[in-house]
Amino acid sequence: MSPSIHPSADVQSSNLGNGTRIWQYVVVLPNAVIGQDCNICSNCLIENDVIVGDRVTVKSGVQLWDGLRIGDDVFIGPNVTFTNDKFPRSKHYPETCSLTEIDPGASIGANATILPGIRIGRQAMVGAGSVVTRSVPPNAIVVGNPARIVGYVDAEAGAPSGAKDSASALVQSDPRLHQLPKVADIRGSLTVGEFERSIPFLAKRYFMVFDVPSVETRGEHAHRECHQFLICVNGQVSVVADDGRTRREFLLDRPDIGLHLPPLTWGIQYKYSADAVLLVFASHYYNNADYIRDYDEFRKIVGASV
Repeated sequence: MSPSIHPSADVQSSNLGNGTRIWQYVVVLPNAVIGQDCNICSNCLIENDVIVGDRVTVKSGVQLWDGLRIGDDVFIGPNVTFTNDKFPRSKHYPETCSLTEIDPGASIGANATILPGIRIGRQAMVGAGSVVTRSVPPNAIVVGNPARIVGYVDAEAGAPSGAKDSASALVQSDPRLHQLPKVADIRGSLTVGEFERSIPFLAKRYFMVFDVPSVETRGEHAHRECHQFLICVNGQVSVVADDGRTRREFLLDRPDIGLHLPPLTWGIQYKYSADAVLLVFASHYYNNADYIRDYDEFRKIVGASV
């Protein structure tokens, strides 16, 4: 099915995919590329150096400026504002425009503003009216001015399991919470973890994370071989664990609760309280080659299907 173009539209590009619909008073410049089955609503402008993927919806009143790359299945709400020059001046034109990337499946709510040179990750959601000043990780939900992460798409609430009595947990593939032993009396409280028992591996390294501003997100990587065990010894922090099949969010807010992240688990820590101290035990010494830092690469390694 060939593209459908409303008579009032000014479409100068021939790079339109089958099934795409262009509505009233849309202007498309000659070098723009628009994929298949897109819906470009009325009163939109698409400049030359713009590539739009397949099945993209662009609602009314949106201008797609030079330097914009939009992946498949993206939703762009009405009156979303994109920018491509950090220091604009009248009649002063940059030699090259900042590249802004909207990855497949992302959604941007009405009236959001997207600053230039950033990336909106796969399946991320930008709330209506947000001002996005930094790149947004895959699956993150951001709101506000400036936009900050408030959640992750499809993240189920993680439930605790009982403490393990042996090292058998080492072979498990699922992230899970562990209830650590706790002893409390009039003198105070004590909690203890035993390696290869309640902590399901032998640790070779530990590190601590603290003084993290609440707006910051840490982690955002997976390990090929290393196991990690996370304990928030003070304050609280939320951890998202993604194994490529399911995405779960765990709240660490007590020193007698630990979270085991097996290898090939994409881990994210966010929502740090001001007093949070996160203790992490690792099964391996530091090795940069063990890290997977690109989410798309992680998805390929674990064989994610969506």
